[in-house]
Amino acid sequence: MKRDYIKFRCSIYEKKVLKKRAKRAGISLSEYCRSSAFGNNIIERLTEEQLEHYAMLVKYKNNFTRIGNMFKKRNPKLAKEVEHLAEEIRKHLYNFKK
Repeated sequence: MKRDYIKFRCSIYEKKVLKKRAKRAGISLSEYCRSSAFGNNIIERLTEEQLEHYAMLVKYKNNFTRIGNMFKKRNPKLAKEVEHLAEEIRKHLYNFKK
């Protein structure tokens, strides 16, 4: 149970920045300050636009994988290039998750 208060001074600008970062992370200002003080990694939530781009990349990655599978028997070189492109997209998708 959290009953004790700790107060600290900051400028109006710093307070606005802290509030904005806490909001983007989806947590309260208190929780944000506590997590920061303890050195915890604070992950911001993705915006709607970022989620749309993520979904689009997933769709492209799946399509390129399917194309690569189709060409595997007929043209192995093309299949390798398409697989390489799909792998690059997968790496970018992984960076979204961080």
